[in-house]
Amino acid sequence: MPEGIIPSFSDRPIIPPSSMPPTPNVVVAGGAGYIGSHMVRMLRESGFRPIVVDNLATGHREAAGQELLKVGDIGDREFMGAILREYQPQCVMHFAASSLVGESMTKPGKYWRNNLVQTLNLLDTMLEHGVRQFIFSSTAATYGNPQEVPIPERHPTRPINPYGHSKLAVEYALEDYSVAHGLRSISLRYFNAAGAHPDASIGERHEPETHLIPLVLQVASGRREFISRFGSKHATPDGSCLRDYIHVQDLCAAHLAALRKLEGGAETTVYNLGNGRGHSVNEVIEAARRVTGHPIPVRDDPPRPGDPPVLVADAARARAELGWTPQYEDLDTIIAHAWQWERKLHQAGKA
Repeated sequence: MPEGIIPSFSDRPIIPPSSMPPTPNVVVAGGAGYIGSHMVRMLRESGFRPIVVDNLATGHREAAGQELLKVGDIGDREFMGAILREYQPQCVMHFAASSLVGESMTKPGKYWRNNLVQTLNLLDTMLEHGVRQFIFSSTAATYGNPQEVPIPERHPTRPINPYGHSKLAVEYALEDYSVAHGLRSISLRYFNAAGAHPDASIGERHEPETHLIPLVLQVASGRREFISRFGSKHATPDGSCLRDYIHVQDLCAAHLAALRKLEGGAETTVYNLGNGRGHSVNEVIEAARRVTGHPIPVRDDPPRPGDPPVLVADAARARAELGWTPQYEDLDTIIAHAWQWERKLHQAGKA
């Protein structure tokens, strides 16, 4: 350009705006709970912005970490509407539920209200604000007593407890919302979630605790005197209940794969999540003794009502269609991660 001529704006180089897409928001209902907190961590590490919603009835504020936490009920239309309007999430992941089989047998109303009514309110609020992708934490309890093992998704759904009934009712509702409103969802039927983050920064902490692996480890750490074995004459090889234990990190990886599937236009469907191998109560106790090096006394108690003797997943569909492969299938590894977390809790005096 000749000397003394001032360049016009049109002569100046144009700097293109950033080509990076905005970080997608994902609402994580129940994100301060056991599985939800692990999911929040994985979402952030995978390039998403998690918005945690939790009423902290069973969750822990510190489990949500440094993420944005909104304290309230998912069934509160005004509360959820404000969140959806402000953050315009790509998807809602729903981990918030009452999940104790035994309690559901004595307090069914609590389970129908918390698991079905609250979820219906959430779905209606999502529709009102144009959010039409949903990932639902369902359960193997939707199957009831299995007619074949491992259990495929085509297996009849005949729950034997109110917890399973309430979860299955949501699955039916999601099918209807998909047809009527175009709300696309993936329901993930968990078998037995277990383990903790490999770095022991987050893990399982229920009050009261009802899951076998953390209870066994509380005996190993001296916080309990014995572990109860509910029934020793079930129709299983060693007489104790048989379950499919899946690492919490593997569960979250499946949720992330489901999110990608919905991004790609997937329609409403259901997947099992499990390792496809059952471990008995006796095997879990022996593995815990092996991992911890501690004796673990056992007390025999009567079988619990609503408790199927065998639950093992056929998760071939999730592996094939989601491209999902569990990374922590070994029972000793699952227990070792849970043991690191239990020792951390015990030493910190927080348990």
